[in-house]
Amino acid sequence: MAEQVSVPRHIAIVMDGNGRWASRRFMPRIAGHKQGVDTLKRIVRACPERGIEALTVFAFSSENWNRPAEEVSGLMDILAMALSREVPKLQRDGVRLRFVGARENLSVRVRRGLEEAEAATASNTELTLNVCFNYGGRWDIASAAARLAATGEPITEQSLSGALSLAHCADPDLLIRTGNEMRLSNFLLWQAAYSELYFSELLWPDFDEAALDVALLEYGRRERRFGKTSDQLSDPAA
Repeated sequence: MAEQVSVPRHIAIVMDGNGRWASRRFMPRIAGHKQGVDTLKRIVRACPERGIEALTVFAFSSENWNRPAEEVSGLMDILAMALSREVPKLQRDGVRLRFVGARENLSVRVRRGLEEAEAATASNTELTLNVCFNYGGRWDIASAAARLAATGEPITEQSLSGALSLAHCADPDLLIRTGNEMRLSNFLLWQAAYSELYFSELLWPDFDEAALDVALLEYGRRERRFGKTSDQLSDPAA
């Protein structure tokens, strides 16, 4: 790929546009979700090649239960199928799989599949793949605060950050959203406070390695100041 100034350690992606991709081809929406899985597989392979250590994807939000029952059922079937087919390859490729989100209202079959996939890849270090499934940013923050309150621990920025569901990873450096929509949609509301945001017009099934490289090049051109001035960043004593 082309030369980069810097590479993000952790990227997060809102994989938007599967349904629209299928509709434009006069196909059922679930066909777009299946194509989206193939896109995710390509991006997972591409990340370690580019020095990315963690990838977090928004697969199913807590609001997605409001979609038509047929589509929700199809998404659950795709998840179960992906787990059975892809986990052995992820294991061989050194990818650690972690699922982030509420599990209480998932079926026993799905919960067992998540647990088995996490256990099978627990020792892998090539890439951490966080799949946010039945996840919402507000749920994440509220759940973390509730756990801290239950233990009597003071709720501070530091303690809350440590209680969130992605505490095992540094906050994402770059957040990408495909599908030409420009909002977070309740994704990583706390963790994305200082993430660089990149919005792609491509629908998720059309997002490929070249599109990822364009996003990474844009990230490399940006100056991340974290509240400081440019002069402070260039002065080590500041």
